Parts: sequence; structure tokens; C-alpha cells
Amino acid sequence: MAAPHLDTRHMASRFRAFNSPFSQMKIVPLDSSQSEQILAIFNDAISNSTAVYDYKPRTPEMMVTWFENKKKGNYPIMGSLTQEGELMGFGSYGTFRAWPGYKYTVEHSVYVAAKYRGRGLGKLLLQEVIESAGKQNYHVLVGAIDSQNLISIKLHERFGFHHAGTIRQAGFKFGRWLDLVLYELILDTPLHPVDG
Repeated sequence: MAAPHLDTRHMASRFRAFNSPFSQMKIVPLDSSQSEQILAIFNDAISNSTAVYDYKPRTPEMMVTWFENKKKGNYPIMGSLTQEGELMGFGSYGTFRAWPGYKYTVEHSVYVAAKYRGRGLGKLLLQEVIESAGKQNYHVLVGAIDSQNLISIKLHERFGFHHAGTIRQAGFKFGRWLDLVLYELILDTPLHPVDG
């Protein structure tokens, strides 16, 4: 059975019930001036979780390349800052697979700093990611999630993502094999997809 399409024109009403302490917070575009804070959130996830199947902390030099690739692909980076300018969390998306036929599909990610988790910020960031992808005429969002990350899985399901498959023992970290689950959301965009 095919997964239902998400009509991105009605996002606001669809997710109005997702109230949180952050519901009045703004999600804003981020740039390289927030690189150090993004790096800190990445490295915390690498060191302390299976959200990223990586072993070594990323470096400032790696972030330069990361920002260049986002700019080259016109992939937005969005986040939420405290009044003091502290980055609470961010989201983005990028290439799913590099072949041209995948041009309407992107893989996304959302990260929330440890001290701000559990307050609903992830919902706001994921909603912004979905809306942004629709505005850029993407058709499918793919989330690659560690199978034990039930919080992220439930968050994606609340937004209409469907389980698209499991890659068993796809990763190895913290001395154990890790299963990777793929969740997809099909958008109603673009109206007129084309080859080439």
C-alpha cells in the first residue's frame, strides 16, 4: 500500500496541536557564525549517542566543508537561539543519493542540545524542515534513525512519516551492532516533476 502524500499547504493547521514551551520561539536560518555551536551539538551526539554512526569528534575544518556543501546544494540550515544567542537545536537536509534521478528526495536530520531536550523543540524543527522541503519542491524526506531511538521514531510518526525499511546491523558502535530504520514522508510537491 502506497504511503499517503502530505499536503504541505495545510501544515500550520495539521500541527497546531503540537504546543510546547517553545511554540512561540522562532526558527531562523543559520550560517557559519553558528559553526562552533553546531559543532558542539554534533560532537555531543557522536560521543554520547547512536544518533550519528561516527566515532571521532568533528573538527572546525570539517564544518567549513559541511557549510560549503549546504550552500552548494542550496540546503537550508535552520535553528532556534535563546535571547542570549545560544543555539538550542538545528535541522537541515541534504543529498539522499548523488544520482540525478534522486533529485526530489532528501535526507534530513534534527539535533537538539542536551540541555534543551524533552521540551518540544524537536517538533518545531522537524515541522520547519518539512515546510522548507515543500517550498523547495522536494517530494520525499528520508530520516535514517537508530532503531533504539524511540523518541525520534515516535516524533517522525507523529508527523506522518512511515517506516520504509530496516537495515539490520548497519552500524557498529559502543561495542554492539546497530540496526538502522528508514522513515519516509511523501510530500505533494512538486506539481510538475521533470526528468533531467
